[in-house]
Amino acid sequence: MMQGKLMQSLQTLFKFLQYCSPIIHKQRSVLTASFLALFAEVALQILQPWPLKFVIDRIVFSKGLEGQEIFQFIGSLDTTTLLIVSSVALVAIVGLKALAIYSSTIGFAIVGNRILTEVRNLLFRHVQYLSLSFHTKSRSGDLLLRVMNDVNMLKEVSVTAFLPLLGSILTLMGMFAVMFWLNWELALIASLVIPLFFYSAVKKSSKIQDFARKQRKQEGVMAATAAESIGGIQDVQALSLSNIFLNSFYNQNDKTLREEVKVKKLEAGMERTVDVLIAIATAIVLLYGSTLVLRNELTPGEMIVFLAYLGTAFRPLRNFAKYSGRIAKASAACERVLEVLETKPDVYDLPGAVDAPVYRGEVRFEKVKFAYDPGLVVLDNINLKVMPGQRVSIIGPSGNGKSTLVSLILRLYDCSEGHVMIDGKDIREYTLASHRGQVSVVLQDNVLFAVSVKDNIAYGAPDATQEEIESAARLANAHQFIMALPDGYDTILGERAVTLSKGQRQRIAIARAAIRKSRILILDEPTTGLDKENENAVIEAMDRLARECTTFLITHNLQHASRSDLILYLERGKIIEQGTHGELMNANGRYASLYNANPPLREYK
Repeated sequence: MMQGKLMQSLQTLFKFLQYCSPIIHKQRSVLTASFLALFAEVALQILQPWPLKFVIDRIVFSKGLEGQEIFQFIGSLDTTTLLIVSSVALVAIVGLKALAIYSSTIGFAIVGNRILTEVRNLLFRHVQYLSLSFHTKSRSGDLLLRVMNDVNMLKEVSVTAFLPLLGSILTLMGMFAVMFWLNWELALIASLVIPLFFYSAVKKSSKIQDFARKQRKQEGVMAATAAESIGGIQDVQALSLSNIFLNSFYNQNDKTLREEVKVKKLEAGMERTVDVLIAIATAIVLLYGSTLVLRNELTPGEMIVFLAYLGTAFRPLRNFAKYSGRIAKASAACERVLEVLETKPDVYDLPGAVDAPVYRGEVRFEKVKFAYDPGLVVLDNINLKVMPGQRVSIIGPSGNGKSTLVSLILRLYDCSEGHVMIDGKDIREYTLASHRGQVSVVLQDNVLFAVSVKDNIAYGAPDATQEEIESAARLANAHQFIMALPDGYDTILGERAVTLSKGQRQRIAIARAAIRKSRILILDEPTTGLDKENENAVIEAMDRLARECTTFLITHNLQHASRSDLILYLERGKIIEQGTHGELMNANGRYASLYNANPPLREYK
């Protein structure tokens, strides 16, 4: 089971590297230079104890280097020269090693940061293009944690743990190769602790990873709770919900703390286990090595090399124990990032999709069915034809598919069966960007962003000029109140534009829709919650916006609906009635009953 968890972690990391391979390929020159510096560091680390060996063997113990042809030149040097050469060599080796370490550290840090910065961009872009069905089931705080903190965790660990561990493992291999060359028996004794370490490491690291995975999940829940509470702070305070959110946050925070303590205990236990194993290996090497020195089978200098190598060669074991918690968290973070990256959007550009031509505005539904989940039909056998320039009102009880119907026009969802067509072509034949760019939308609760008023309007058409922005604002009855703001069109709005009234926000949203000059317009309950003054201003703006547009208006206000060219009455996902106001009143069906039960106070002209 423990091996299974280890293999699962390795598979996760391998999948992640597969996603990163195009990004890694772009960094190959810096990566190659960093690996060369790493290899140089390993080689110099292996060489570092040897000047001390020569000094101890030749000068301290007056032992020669007979029988070791590779050292004949060094053995021919006199004592003073050997001492000077060894001292200079030691300084040179340490200096070059420091340069190699600096180069590899900086190189890998640059590569790691560049790669994971692009991964974050890739992840954020992927989240932006995931279907609405994904976002309705996900919690925004948890997604934010994945994009920011989980990628940060991968970035930090890759630079502070993975890459140093790689260098340490290469050092371990190189040093043990030299140790076996010097004396295979002593090297074999020293290596006996490695299997014991790996058994202990695999056992503890699997537990650490379980705890880390739980911790990251709980942190995601915490982030989601905090985001919901802060995002809806007005409702939270108005409904006295603070204690509910606080208790939920505190409970998750306490669980996270407990998991963190468990991880730290396991990390500390692993580090102490490594210390004990290294001490045992060192003691055995010291005991047996001293016997070999006394029997003249090993020189004192070689003994020093062995002991120096032991301290360095076991560094990856110490580092693995030291960084095991971080590595486990990185593995858990990697799983969470991959979970999002491997999520496929339900709505995407089909093979062979082309850019949509300029629409005329004819919209047709042919035998359309749609279900959010299998077996739960939301729209059933919708057949509808809307001619260019017609105004269509969609009415009916809440939760019966009105917003879903217009969402299919936008391709926020794809129909389960049938076809949604514009100008005689199935909209799935076009790319999403070219299709959505020709549909304007004004919702009940439009989101304005924490940028200037000008930028909020220009989001509808990023290349719009100042004159076009002002013209759209005038059409939306927004120019006058915008000019009254502290900096006019350059006024920076707060988050979600809470400093503006709802009517003002709606009119800026109408300006944003107007600047696109689309031939298809969707209005989803745009006047709900407005006072009469703002409602009249918004209706007047919508009337101007809807000229020459094929317009779909979702409304519960029959005053607005009665002015449309076509009225659709939706119930239980089906069009129960359709026709003009006069036709539906003559039919004396549900629309007529609803209209007669709630007669308008006045008629709009």
